[in-house]
Amino acid sequence: MDLGLEAAGFDCVGCLEWDANAQRSLKANRGDAWPLIGDGDVASASAELRPSDLGFGKGDLDLLVGAPPCQPFSKAAQWSSGSRQGMKDGRSGYVADFFAIAAAFVPKYILLENVPGYVQGPTSALADLHRLVEQLATRTGAPYQLDHRIVNAADYGVPQNRRRALVLITRSAAISWPEPLEQRTAWDAIGNPPAEHETFEMSGHWADLLPTIPEGGNYQWHTERGQGQPLFGYRTRYWSFLQKLHRDRPAPTIAASPGPSTGPFHWDSRPLSIWERLRLQTFPGEWLVEGDRRSQIRQIGNATPPLLAEAVGRSITAALGSSNLANLNLRIDKLPSGAPAFAGSAIVPLQYQKLIGGHAAHPGAGLGPAPRNTQAKNGEQQGT
Repeated sequence: MDLGLEAAGFDCVGCLEWDANAQRSLKANRGDAWPLIGDGDVASASAELRPSDLGFGKGDLDLLVGAPPCQPFSKAAQWSSGSRQGMKDGRSGYVADFFAIAAAFVPKYILLENVPGYVQGPTSALADLHRLVEQLATRTGAPYQLDHRIVNAADYGVPQNRRRALVLITRSAAISWPEPLEQRTAWDAIGNPPAEHETFEMSGHWADLLPTIPEGGNYQWHTERGQGQPLFGYRTRYWSFLQKLHRDRPAPTIAASPGPSTGPFHWDSRPLSIWERLRLQTFPGEWLVEGDRRSQIRQIGNATPPLLAEAVGRSITAALGSSNLANLNLRIDKLPSGAPAFAGSAIVPLQYQKLIGGHAAHPGAGLGPAPRNTQAKNGEQQGT
């Protein structure tokens, strides 16, 4: 978020980051002078941090921005025991701490970014956010109002279909939300890799099956509705299972914690490199990510695409009276078209041929396997 907002004209005066490897990444790219605050604990900052600590007065801060943990609201996380509990999740307590900081600083704008489930669906935080905004207005005497959007980052030039909730809280002039831009493709972002480019081989049980799936496809290529062999039931696996990039389309969402068979994978049937993940998120390719590979993937996948933050940030700077440049600084330029798309292999490796046969499709909405937390809730209701 900071990187994109800086590209839009903001200066970062203070940064709270609790993850140790992410702190190291910030220092590696920004230097030791980057304004990290304490150990990054939002709860501590809510009790102790004051505007004078950062060299200005109450009400002077233009923008307070945050991205709360997404797991309590994530659609994917609902399949994990204890996840997707919304504001009942302990990790959501940081939102109240964030608003305590807002009460101390009284910023002109507050921006929150999260998954779509943050503002819609059964565990939405929207009602709680309205309540917190009302409390903030009462506490500070400022006329805070809340607005929100669910946007696809691909509509703002990010070469990735990534739907995000943006919550804007303002006591100043309303903004004009940014207009959609021409989409960019995976090829535009990663079709011209650097000479020194570290890549990895596919691993896991399904490694040898991935080359039989065409770019842009997933395991459904090998169902009765696909053009491969009937190895799986239609819609019986998660969408990202054996999912591959299509070079002429935006990438699917880049995940923070992918399994060995969780895509998207490169069209060359291998995992995405760190450089490729950075570019698909619109980070500069030379951005340094600290920690082991798993931590690097998590940091990149958890990040807000900087280009999306820049697009929204420019709308805020315009409302603040600053001039806007014609072109986005972090934009991805178009590349000449890539090689023809690979149609997929007709030959399924021998070890998977035993799966060929009839497979039941997903029975329909609400009739398949239930998320774990839904099962637990139903069990509680039935006293089991």
